[in-house]
Amino acid sequence: MTSDQIFQLFAYLLPSIVTGVIAFYFFRLHTKNEEGRRRFLLHKDSQKDTLPIRLQAYERMALFLERISIPSLVVRVAPTNQDKNAYEALLTKSIETEFEHNLSQQIYMSDECWNIIKAAKNATVQMIRKAAMSEAETADKLREDILNESMEKSSPSTTALSFVKKELGELW
Repeated sequence: MTSDQIFQLFAYLLPSIVTGVIAFYFFRLHTKNEEGRRRFLLHKDSQKDTLPIRLQAYERMALFLERISIPSLVVRVAPTNQDKNAYEALLTKSIETEFEHNLSQQIYMSDECWNIIKAAKNATVQMIRKAAMSEAETADKLREDILNESMEKSSPSTTALSFVKKELGELW
């Protein structure tokens, strides 16, 4: 083969090589876009299915926080007798029962949100125990002390509920 023939062969091959490279590039780009589109549609479909469940979980946790807020709890759970220790145990048991009932909701929310809800529950229990250590002699007096203490401080439930609302706003 002479150099003229090699040059002529190269001149015939060059356009087909360039066309092949361009076709490969566009095919790869198209495949990547299709994969992204499919992933987006799959995510959109799964979001459509899980969003109502997640909203329900946040709703249930908001209800939980409202139910364990001190004013609501003390009004809803009346003492059965005048023993302040029995009333403290009744309030604590009510909070724990509510919490256990909603325990499964943690899988639908962030770890940070769940930890804040747990902290609010624990802080509420601590407020009740602290008030029970006071000099109250009867359950009614303990009830009054718990309410007075909750009026002086910001409720842990209110703080947690604000965080839940903020996180829920980020879901949209």
